[in-house]
Amino acid sequence: MEILSNISDLQLSLIIIGIIVIVGVVIFNWLQQQRYRRKVQAAFDHEHSDILLDTQDSEDIAQRIEPKFNKTPTPDVSFDTFAQPDLTAAHTEFKKPSIAQSPPINTSTSTPTTSPLLDYDSNTNYIVNVKSESVIANTYIAKLLQRKFDFGKPVCWLGQRHKNESWEEITNETNVDSDGYVQLKGCLQLADRSGSISEVNLSKFRDLVQDFASQVHAIAECPDIVSVHEKAVILDKFCAEVDVMIGINIISRDDGAFVGTKVRALAEASGFRLESEGIFKYRDDSNNILFTLNNYESSPFLPENMKSLTTHGVTFLLDVPRVAHGERVFDQMTHLAKIFSNTLGGIMVDDNRVPLSDSGIQKSKQQLIEIQAAMKKNHIHAGSPSALRLFV
Repeated sequence: MEILSNISDLQLSLIIIGIIVIVGVVIFNWLQQQRYRRKVQAAFDHEHSDILLDTQDSEDIAQRIEPKFNKTPTPDVSFDTFAQPDLTAAHTEFKKPSIAQSPPINTSTSTPTTSPLLDYDSNTNYIVNVKSESVIANTYIAKLLQRKFDFGKPVCWLGQRHKNESWEEITNETNVDSDGYVQLKGCLQLADRSGSISEVNLSKFRDLVQDFASQVHAIAECPDIVSVHEKAVILDKFCAEVDVMIGINIISRDDGAFVGTKVRALAEASGFRLESEGIFKYRDDSNNILFTLNNYESSPFLPENMKSLTTHGVTFLLDVPRVAHGERVFDQMTHLAKIFSNTLGGIMVDDNRVPLSDSGIQKSKQQLIEIQAAMKKNHIHAGSPSALRLFV
């Protein structure tokens, strides 16, 4: 009986010690979490000058900052400079890229319009017209809509329900609700990041339109295929020249690591949102992506893995042709990258792991300005609906 009593006392002691250890660990973790939250909050409570309202150039970016372009484009590029288009030209592939706290940037470049015609032009689309003296029934138009994905590039159909009325984009939903249209415009995109449209697909689209017009007793106006294909190749080559991303890497010091929970807490406090593909994205008021925050390593930031994840770095990415007012967005990105670097205790480096400098930031910013100016010169405004369709 005495032995049994001793064993019982030993078990009771071990249980009590175990409870004390568990409670101690919980309290320690809670204190560490509160300490880190105060540290993050302190980083954003400091008075920072508003980079969007300050008219003077900011010279107070600490650490070494030198975002690096993946390639150096020709600053003044025009469609006319390509005398002999390369028929095999295709857009350079980039990994898809996200921004953090500070006043939100509204980068919308297009003002509200009553007509979608302004979003489609012959610089980036093969546009055909179908004109009829009578209403073309929606049952015929439904057959056109079924063929939208048969030509390798996006197709958009616009229509007028009655002459002199405003144009509208025709979708399956709007077509069902309509009594038909008297005039149609088909807009077949000439290029995207996978390359230019082929002459075969241009011919297939033209033939479809001509056959359709014949069936509904309408007139089809279709531009010359050969000249449009040449334009598509030139457009694709130009887009490849300006298809650039700016990246800022923040790596850990002394081969240390960043903890996933800390990265997520800082990102969400800054205004990022972790999305399903494992990338933190920073969006403007119109839900446009301004830039992204990616894992410096190959594994994505999956929500279910963030608690156990560690990484040696993070990367800010800005997709230059897809962002309006790139100069301001670039300033915003570098401002937030500095906060991340200071809070996480990391180092800002370029793609070669060389510490970034202030002069490097200014050089990259100037290159961004030149790229977006070249796009504007060729009637493709960065961040516009047309640019968002081209660079996808």
